[in-house]
Amino acid sequence: MFFARIFRNITAKTADRRALIQQGGVVQALLFLSSPTILMTVVSSMIILSDGLFLNNTSSTAVAGAIGYAAAIINTINALSQGLAIAARGMIGQLYGQGEYAKVKHVQAQVMAYSFLLSCILAPLLAVIAYILSKTVNAEVAGPLFNYLSLYSFVIPFLFMAAIYNALKDSIGRPEATFVRMIFLFILKLIFNGLFLYYFRWNEFGAVLSSFCSYFVLGVWMYYDLYVAVTPERLDIKDIKPDKNVLYSLFKIGIPSMLNQALVNFGLFLITMEVEHFGPVTLNAQAIASNINSLCFSLPASIATTVTTMTAINIGVDNQKRAKEIYVKACFISLIIAAVLCGIFIPNNLFFIRLFRNEPDILQIAGHALDIYTWSIIPFGLFCVAQAVFVALGRTKIPLVAGFLRIWLIRYIFIRIFIAQMGVDAIFWGNLVSNYIAAALIMIWLYFTPWKSIIGQDLERIKG
Repeated sequence: MFFARIFRNITAKTADRRALIQQGGVVQALLFLSSPTILMTVVSSMIILSDGLFLNNTSSTAVAGAIGYAAAIINTINALSQGLAIAARGMIGQLYGQGEYAKVKHVQAQVMAYSFLLSCILAPLLAVIAYILSKTVNAEVAGPLFNYLSLYSFVIPFLFMAAIYNALKDSIGRPEATFVRMIFLFILKLIFNGLFLYYFRWNEFGAVLSSFCSYFVLGVWMYYDLYVAVTPERLDIKDIKPDKNVLYSLFKIGIPSMLNQALVNFGLFLITMEVEHFGPVTLNAQAIASNINSLCFSLPASIATTVTTMTAINIGVDNQKRAKEIYVKACFISLIIAAVLCGIFIPNNLFFIRLFRNEPDILQIAGHALDIYTWSIIPFGLFCVAQAVFVALGRTKIPLVAGFLRIWLIRYIFIRIFIAQMGVDAIFWGNLVSNYIAAALIMIWLYFTPWKSIIGQDLERIKG
């Protein structure tokens, strides 16, 4: 019976799925919509883990550390696509909730076209950053860092396309499409990592080639799914004439989200720079801990994507009571997921680290980091769920402020104050302290915020 209901939901028409989100059981809708997202997050984290496993088992500590260091910069650039994706979910979700399907497709086409254009403009910036950073880091790390970062500029447009594709599908309640795409990406990464890293041993060059080939093949699939496949959701490739109402609304709520994501990731990069001062071994250990913890942090937070979609759809028809119920129940689900993960990872962190490297120094540093990091996932999930509600309301300036407080005003200052006394431990404890304080602050802020959309009038001006 349960599986029959799931199948009916997956194959439901657009209007039926909208009815599920607006009128069905809240927990049922949350679990149905978030399950593919949670599974996608698991697969996404497995991709990160597999990348780290291939690198650490085929390359030197310096190369693996350099790529872990580079990831913070790539995440900062890619954060702009995440910010646009967040804005798109809020906009499209509200239109979808109102049943404005023609407007939904028009906004989707505009978002995809101009996000991809922005990525092509930003991509060369990565090569410039690679040159600058290679002059400032440890000599062992400089060469692999420059090679990896500069070549990764060719991957950036496909990363943007993937982020926006996910947003377009999530915003109309079809997260299973993003899950299928992520499974395909995981298979591609295993194949190309095995070829370029394990077989040819091309180190940082192999890592870039693996990402480029995987995302290129995936990009062809996404293009076919969006513009070629005959479905009710197919977009018009000719719908690229700039619509000032769409672009104004997108960037009105998107720029704060983009700044939020970029500043958070840039702050994490500066923190990684602090780790780099302790040498390649510590840098690699921290990168391993981050790879393992990516799953822990992503899973409780993954429900936030569903919260944005469901809240936006219900706010679009002024159903504030249901939107608040979604938030409360999503917080409980996030807490349950976090508790289960703590129970799995905290007692077994050395087992997971040994999958990457078995050197005593790395085991000690990475194990200590994980002991502290893992407890941070409990407040992080709550923080992300609260952020998701603000996005659904179009209030993206609040997550910008909250993100700045979490990384810059609390964590970075904590690290700068205590690093002389605590050493690298200050970075690990800064993560824990900042997540708990920031979660408390944003939840209090949400309690005193009106649950009304601030972009409703902007969306009314969009033509279908």
